[in-house]
Amino acid sequence: MTSQAYLDTIKARTGLGPEDFRAAAAAKGLLGPDVKTASIVAWLKDDYGLGTGHSMALVSALGQVPGQRLPVDEKINAQFSGAKAHWRASYDALVAHARQLGEVNLAPTNSYISLLKGSGKFAIVQVTAGRLDLGLKLPGVYGAAALEASGSWNSMVTHRLRLADPADLTPEVLDWLRRAYEAA
Repeated sequence: MTSQAYLDTIKARTGLGPEDFRAAAAAKGLLGPDVKTASIVAWLKDDYGLGTGHSMALVSALGQVPGQRLPVDEKINAQFSGAKAHWRASYDALVAHARQLGEVNLAPTNSYISLLKGSGKFAIVQVTAGRLDLGLKLPGVYGAAALEASGSWNSMVTHRLRLADPADLTPEVLDWLRRAYEAA
């Protein structure tokens, strides 16, 4: 169900739209950067009988999901802050290589960055202080020594490459990225 479908159902059930809920949340002191999502969800469940999905659609519409309204560049920069900063050059090289293949859109979340060809995801990048994980969508590819199945790490991709050092960004890794782009 899309967020708009949730909002339409909420309007039909309660007679209230997002702006009505915004006013009610403001009156209860439930808007602002220090308000926890769980507090808003609990209020919506208790006062309006909404379920978790409907409540989260409203939390999103109210702009209360942490980092939701940040520009793409700020969300990406946040991924490479502090001890993860040394991975930025590797990420930039991955994106530059992908953009040599064609149009690439970036869709960062709070924990990883999706690389899209049009609206189709072909890769994700997730960094920690000690590793850059490159997830690739390569359906039908089996037995490649460099690749591991993504398993429960991220169900949006089929394979995972763990780079432990920026020097691990080799021509072979870039070739796997190309294959994922072409398959999208």
